[in-house]
Amino acid sequence: MEPIVLNGYHTLIAATLVLLLGRLLVKKIKFLQDFNIPEAVAGGLIAAAIIFSIYHWAGISFQFEKSLQNAFMLVFFSSIGLSADFSRLKQGGIPLVIFLVVVSVLIFVQNAVGVSLASAFGLDPKIGLITGSITLTGGHGTGAAWAETFTKQYGLPGVMEMAMASATFGLVAGGLIGGPVARRLVNNMKRGKKAYTKKVDTSADQYDGETFEEKDHVRFITASSTIETMALFAACLAFSSVMAANFSDLGLPQFVWALGFGVLLRNILTKVFKFDMFDRAIDVFGNASLSLFLAMALMSIKLWELAGLAGPMLIILLIQTLVMILYGYFITFRVMGKDYDAAILTAGHCGFGLGATPTAVANMQSVTETFGPSHKAFLIVPLVGAFFVDLINLGAITWFVKFLG
Repeated sequence: MEPIVLNGYHTLIAATLVLLLGRLLVKKIKFLQDFNIPEAVAGGLIAAAIIFSIYHWAGISFQFEKSLQNAFMLVFFSSIGLSADFSRLKQGGIPLVIFLVVVSVLIFVQNAVGVSLASAFGLDPKIGLITGSITLTGGHGTGAAWAETFTKQYGLPGVMEMAMASATFGLVAGGLIGGPVARRLVNNMKRGKKAYTKKVDTSADQYDGETFEEKDHVRFITASSTIETMALFAACLAFSSVMAANFSDLGLPQFVWALGFGVLLRNILTKVFKFDMFDRAIDVFGNASLSLFLAMALMSIKLWELAGLAGPMLIILLIQTLVMILYGYFITFRVMGKDYDAAILTAGHCGFGLGATPTAVANMQSVTETFGPSHKAFLIVPLVGAFFVDLINLGAITWFVKFLG
């Protein structure tokens, strides 16, 4: 049966309902609160389960508007770039470099584990890369690109299906393990829950520049600032579209171009032209886009494809999930200082180490809403997870492919 196609309006309505459902579930179910499961993950997985049930019993599937999901993803990454003032980036300093090293080591660990297990199961070792950093750190886009390469150059069958299933598994797993791992680390510190008070930003000197850290704080914005901010986002999306189309050989996904141009645009406008950047409007657009993108991504998951994962591949992915948990708990947390900031960094690492940067930010938000803010983590994770890690992952994958011949 042909899938039921939902246009952009219907997809947006469905995504907002998923977010409202997730908020209600997290508010009412203590288990979700205790394990700091993000609202978008809770609602998205319930929606995916409902869609799976409809497909299983009635053979009906749904096709959501993909371009809308991609647009919200690009707006989210653009908001990271537009918030990245060079003077703030200096605050990352040595911890940012150390975290980047920790993340880079995991990329090689993921590929070594994937290749070793694939060989042990009698599979082509390159299949291990598909269930390694290609899809887990790289996500759906990187997975699709390399799957096409493996199919054309090496004649490996069914690689695209494996890549999409593996990336989907990682997106779900990353959203599920980040909160619980960080919560256990925080509980070991005997840190109590924070007393949450809603902050209202009403004047320029009150804004603290914490784009994603306090997503539910009220930001005072105006119609004119909203329009000017929309123009900045439009510029980032237009630039990224042109660069991705004309420089596809570089292997950089479109969101990297959007983020990079956002960084340049912000700093040129503020440093050279003394432009007053409307950070509050960027915050609102960024957080709303993050939530909507995650909701759309999760409700679009075809759980019946995951149910069809072959035995060896499923075992490899489960082991990769365990590796991420252990690496985050014993390596990321300890190397980053064994403090509260390190625990939040670990939640973020679990998010993009298996899934994607939006998942990492959602993981961190779910924990900080309970235990308090972590400016350091929200400064470091979006930049490392959204920009630097893709460059390192590209180099690591290329090296492994050449090594395996």
